[in-house]
Amino acid sequence: MGFNKVISFFAIVVLCVCATAQELPPIQNYSPQDYHAENQNWAISQSSEKLIYVANNKGLLEFDGSTWKLYAAPNESIIRSVKVVGDRVYTGCYMEFGYWQKDALGVLQYTSISQKINIKLIDDEEFWNIIDIDDSIIFQSLKRIYIYNVKDGSINTIYSDNTITKIFEVGGSIYFQIINKGLFKIEYGKDVLVVEDEVVKNSEVVNVFGTDKNLTILTRDNGFYRFKNKKLTKWDISTVNLLSGISIYNAIRLKDSSFLLGTISRGLIYLSKEGDFLYKVDQNKGLLNNTILSLFEDVDNNIWLGLDNGISYINLNSPFKIYSDNLGILGSVYASATTNDNLYLGTNQGLFYKKRQSNDDFKFVKGTQGQVWDLQNIDGTLFCGHNAGTFIIDNNQVKKVSNVPGTWKISKINDKPELLLQGNYDGLYVLKKVNNNWQLRNKIRGFNNSSRYFEVVKNEIFVNHEYNGVFRIKVDTDFFETRNVTIDTSIKGSNSGLIRYDDNLLYAFKKGILKYDNVKKKFVRDSLLSTIYSDEEYVSGKLIVDKRNQNLWVFTNSNISFVTQEMLTNSLKINKIPITKEERKSVAGYESVMNFENRNTYLLGTSSGYLTVDIDNLNVKSFKVQIGNITNGSTKRNKEEIKFIDKNLEGDFKSTENNLKISFYAPEFNKFVKPKYQFQLLGIYDDWSEWSENPTAFFENLPFGSYTFNVKSKIGNEVSDNTASYSFKIGKPWYITNIMLTIYLLATILFSVFMHIMYKRYYKKKQQELIEKNKRKLELTKVRNEKEIIRIKNEQLRKEFKVKSKELAASTIDVAKKNELLTQIKNQLTKISDKASVKQVIGVIDKNLDHNDNWEMFKEAFNNVDRKFLKKLKKTHPDLSPNDLKLCAYLRLNLSSKEIAPLFNISARSVEIKRYRLRKKLNLQHEENLVNYILEL
Repeated sequence: MGFNKVISFFAIVVLCVCATAQELPPIQNYSPQDYHAENQNWAISQSSEKLIYVANNKGLLEFDGSTWKLYAAPNESIIRSVKVVGDRVYTGCYMEFGYWQKDALGVLQYTSISQKINIKLIDDEEFWNIIDIDDSIIFQSLKRIYIYNVKDGSINTIYSDNTITKIFEVGGSIYFQIINKGLFKIEYGKDVLVVEDEVVKNSEVVNVFGTDKNLTILTRDNGFYRFKNKKLTKWDISTVNLLSGISIYNAIRLKDSSFLLGTISRGLIYLSKEGDFLYKVDQNKGLLNNTILSLFEDVDNNIWLGLDNGISYINLNSPFKIYSDNLGILGSVYASATTNDNLYLGTNQGLFYKKRQSNDDFKFVKGTQGQVWDLQNIDGTLFCGHNAGTFIIDNNQVKKVSNVPGTWKISKINDKPELLLQGNYDGLYVLKKVNNNWQLRNKIRGFNNSSRYFEVVKNEIFVNHEYNGVFRIKVDTDFFETRNVTIDTSIKGSNSGLIRYDDNLLYAFKKGILKYDNVKKKFVRDSLLSTIYSDEEYVSGKLIVDKRNQNLWVFTNSNISFVTQEMLTNSLKINKIPITKEERKSVAGYESVMNFENRNTYLLGTSSGYLTVDIDNLNVKSFKVQIGNITNGSTKRNKEEIKFIDKNLEGDFKSTENNLKISFYAPEFNKFVKPKYQFQLLGIYDDWSEWSENPTAFFENLPFGSYTFNVKSKIGNEVSDNTASYSFKIGKPWYITNIMLTIYLLATILFSVFMHIMYKRYYKKKQQELIEKNKRKLELTKVRNEKEIIRIKNEQLRKEFKVKSKELAASTIDVAKKNELLTQIKNQLTKISDKASVKQVIGVIDKNLDHNDNWEMFKEAFNNVDRKFLKKLKKTHPDLSPNDLKLCAYLRLNLSSKEIAPLFNISARSVEIKRYRLRKKLNLQHEENLVNYILEL
């Protein structure tokens, strides 16, 4: 192995070692799945609205901080270069260069420059770089440089037989390298050779910095050179050997004059302006890929990296710094402390340390393998609460002072400087300092519960147990045994915590933060501190007091809060660091906070290392929120048939165009502090929505009317300077337009007139019908009355008939009896011997017994009573004899055979015979009754 290769090898090793233990700024990664395009990203630029544009293999990417948009190249080729100048986005790709501009709808539209010029492009020509200077836009391919004048549209070209690697803008001048020829400069549209050194001829120049009189040239494989007074010399910096073994693909100089070097397969290298190594970022430190194709510094000093596989940005000036244990050596950090300029981390793997200001890796403290629960610097002595017991740490030396397993916490006892109290898995223990050495003295008898959180108040100890409640323990003055133990079971919960702050005993759990009331002897809700979190925001009740600054730290789902005391009023102030639980990656219920001496920087333990935050640098710069695209016709369920709307004009939509999607953005790029949005729609939803990271609002099936959409943004605790607005109105449906309302009014009037006429006719008809009906009723009543009269008359006639029939029957019976009497008298007279004397009397009797005369009289009387009967009988039975008719008449009067016999002057037996004969003549069946037949006839 040659000497140079050895040097390069060791340089790479040193580089890797130096980068292992550094705290780095936050890195935000976007994979191809995030931005929905191809892997490689060749160039990055930014607009005046802070929108980021990326040249990607699949097209042009636009990013507003929330949403990625992809615009395919005009010929669907790879876009190699991008540069935003004013309102134009210039791009170069395969056999094509031009610019994009947003139309009234906010959509980028492409205009080709290469197709308008009268210069034929070289076969397979691609445009790799774009630079703007004065009124010119310069496009560079591997064989030509095209200088496009924006004002008059003219084109000037510079051609090279050899490869043009890149072009560079230095102090208002344009430089470019031609392989095997050197470094050139464009003057008055012509190329002028500036540096002809063999280094520049044969080694690819990555970038050129400085001024025309003092150039700093960075090569791909040989590092930095200085060109001054027409001499090229190696730049003598501390990283000369380090850079000689690395292939650099691109580089930029930041606003503070420091350097960023994008390498091939080695990640990103950050150098100071003097060329000293600061740190390295690669896949082990959070990048998606180690090959960096493009670098860009945005207006907020964020560094954008176009990778061989993905896109990343680094918040270079972030108040947060991250130490990631990607190799899993440290594990989850549960406690931290500083002493003797050493930084100690207590983790689930053991205790680790390193020099605070060094880039050395963390070293394991032998003998501390296992879970560390607590680190306490008490009067210059560092105590370590461990699963295996209690240790004292001196640099990397360990001394065990207690074998009692599971030391949760170690704390001072007021007024007893020689004693320390520690909480263990099985209760409370006391440490005592004897001959300047700490040792275990005793366990406090009478209490055997786990004591993770405890506080000493005079001779009482309060112990919080998550599942049992808060114990209040009275102990003797020497802390040997308990005198009384009570428990408050009304307050308990998972991850609850207990701490003493500002002479107050605080208890935190899901329902809020409580303060111990010494008068009431119980915990009561603290109205101010309980506003720090709600039930939904609750993550952990662990409270941490920063002993140096007396800040109280509280961890919630969406932020970290720290409570400070106002100097003038001595009142409490709640400050919030907007970093979520997912972003800080802490172990819930085991959060840790440590303040570095003489600084307002704090270390927060995470599940894979730690992060630091400078609370003096948390303020967010003023920013604005913008409305992005407005589309009409889409719904959350149906994304088809959408129409883009001009956001600069007041919207005027049809009633059927009442589904709107409005996107908005605040182009601020911060990994930990993402923009949140709040909106309202005046006219229907006047109340502001809840803060959300969702950058879109859907409004479906809006009723007709006028509306104003307002949106504002919040980053951390800073609200946007403006409220972005968009006004629009939705027309009435066709059936309630003014014309239709007029038609409805006329129709209503006509209908009313029509209905009036129809009602008038109707009621007139009804009146006539009522009159006719009443007439019919009157006639019917008259007929009914007449019928009733007839019925009454008939009834009277029937009654008269019955009476007369009865009278006739009675009369007939009387006649029969009279005849019977006369017959008897006659029979008696005929027995007298003197017939002559009674002859005249017998003649009179015979005359009265003349049946024919009696019959005629009866017939006349019977016809007066029932005149139709005999006629009907004769008509029905014309063959009946007079005697038969006579018999029927007597039977009609319901006379018995015995009563009929005298009328015929025959015996009753003879009447029965007559009746029998009559039945035959009448053709009656055996079961038919003769009298009934005659009565019914």
